[in-house]
Amino acid sequence: MTTPPPGLRERKKQATREALREAALRLAVERGPDQVRVEDIAEAAGVSPRTYNNYFASREQAIVSAVTADREARIAAAVAARPAGVRLADAVTEAVVEQYTNTGEREHKALLLITTRPALRDAFLDTTAGIEPPLTAVIAERLDHAEAHTARVLAASVAAAVRIALEGWLQPTGNAEAGGGVGTGGLVVPLGSLRDELRTALAPLAPAFDAAEQHAQP
Repeated sequence: MTTPPPGLRERKKQATREALREAALRLAVERGPDQVRVEDIAEAAGVSPRTYNNYFASREQAIVSAVTADREARIAAAVAARPAGVRLADAVTEAVVEQYTNTGEREHKALLLITTRPALRDAFLDTTAGIEPPLTAVIAERLDHAEAHTARVLAASVAAAVRIALEGWLQPTGNAEAGGGVGTGGLVVPLGSLRDELRTALAPLAPAFDAAEQHAQP
């Protein structure tokens, strides 16, 4: 079934959300996250602080959104786009790895900030919970809706596995540097390891995915 295009109101909301997260990231890079207030982000995006609060609960959430924007929906869409003959465990693993490791310049800037601030790291890790709802729907569809409870359990397990992988990837190594800008201290990213961390964390779920697929077969 084809999803209808979003209406004018929804497009305006999407534009406002994008403006806020772009402003949050730009100001955080320029000044340092600790020197950015919610009021500053709202002003830079051309909205009121009250409007800001309708979209994000904190400045950390807005900054992190620059790297995680719509990722949950993209993971689900990538799984749905895999041919029916592709093993479900493989489809989910490849979709997660692809969406978490293929980052552009904007995402790279946000990751640099995330690795230097514990509050941003925590907000980044919290976003993994958002994987569950859209992934539940696409897994249920792959299982012909015969295993609705199983689909939710599997999706929740994927979200937990991704969080574990990210926790292993973002290792604390000391105190973050004081002052503005992007520091080199604090939390660092072991470059080149995220792909392996994700695959290792998701691997134990493969038997459960296989069993669910076998059970759903007529």
